Amino acid sequence: MEPINSKTGMTHEEAREFIRNHFEEFVNRKNVQIGNVNFAVDFVDHGADVPPGMPPGPAGAIQYVRGALKRFPDLRVQIEDMIAEDDKVVVRNRWTATDSQNGKRLAFRGIVIWRIAGRKIVERWAYLEAPHEA
Repeated sequence: MEPINSKTGMTHEEAREFIRNHFEEFVNRKNVQIGNVNFAVDFVDHGADVPPGMPPGPAGAIQYVRGALKRFPDLRVQIEDMIAEDDKVVVRNRWTATDSQNGKRLAFRGIVIWRIAGRKIVERWAYLEAPHEA
């Protein structure tokens, strides 16, 4: 049986499932309020994709994703690879969406690193390709 990581409060398998479910709820099911459950109050987003001026903590992540879903109402993320090590889960994923402003279908890939502590997401680093027409 896999041991529980003292930093995350989860096994590596539980951490992978937590992040998988987070993507599914937050993006694919458009349940942005899950951010208030999954993100720690002191969550820090280091993502290169985050626009300037986002509020700190879960509010910034929720505002960012809510804005993305408004512009790309059919935004979907598909996890291609997932690795858990120590207190981090690394995800390689593929995103697809239709731009509501011009109707173009877009796709891009990215890598996201999540750090978990006390069964909450405390940090995120994201590196995303520039979108291209799908």
